[in-house]
Amino acid sequence: MTKPTKEQATTDAAGPAARPAAGGGPVSLALCRVARLHRTVAAALLRDLGLYPGQELVMMHLWESGPVLRQSDLVRMLGIEPSTLTKTLQRMEQAGHVRRLPDPADGRAVLVEPSDSGACMLAEVDRAWSTLEQESLAGLDETQREQLLALLGQVETNLSTYST
Repeated sequence: MTKPTKEQATTDAAGPAARPAAGGGPVSLALCRVARLHRTVAAALLRDLGLYPGQELVMMHLWESGPVLRQSDLVRMLGIEPSTLTKTLQRMEQAGHVRRLPDPADGRAVLVEPSDSGACMLAEVDRAWSTLEQESLAGLDETQREQLLALLGQVETNLSTYST
C-alpha cells in the first residue's frame, strides 16, 4: 500500500487553512476535509486489493447478509441510487469480485453474489479497515475514541432525517 504523503493528503483536502468563500460552518468544513482524507487513505489501502472506495462496503454486505442478495436490497442497505449501484456492480463484475444473475423467483430482479475471488477477500478488507482505523485514530486514547464515536453517532442521527 502506498500511503499518501502529508503533502498529497493536504492538497486533496484543500489544506486545513483553506476556507471556501461561504465557509460559515467550521464543523461542516472540518467534516468535509476529514471525509475526503479518510476516502483518500481508504483508496490507497484498497487499491492493492483491486477495490475502489465504496466497493468494500458492497462486499461487506454480501459477506454479512449473503451469500446472495437482491440488487434492490443492496441499494437499500447502502443508501445509494440504483444507477450508482448498477455502475459499481458492473465494475466489480468486470474485475471478477462479484457475479450478477437473474432471480429465478422474479425475472425482473437481479441477484448479486461474491465470486470465488471476492469471497476470499474478507481477511484482506478487514486488515485494510483495521489499518484505516488505526491511522484515523492515532493519538486518541480510548476515552477520546469512545467520545468521537458517540459524537459522530449523534451527527449521523441529526443528518439522517434529511436523507429521506
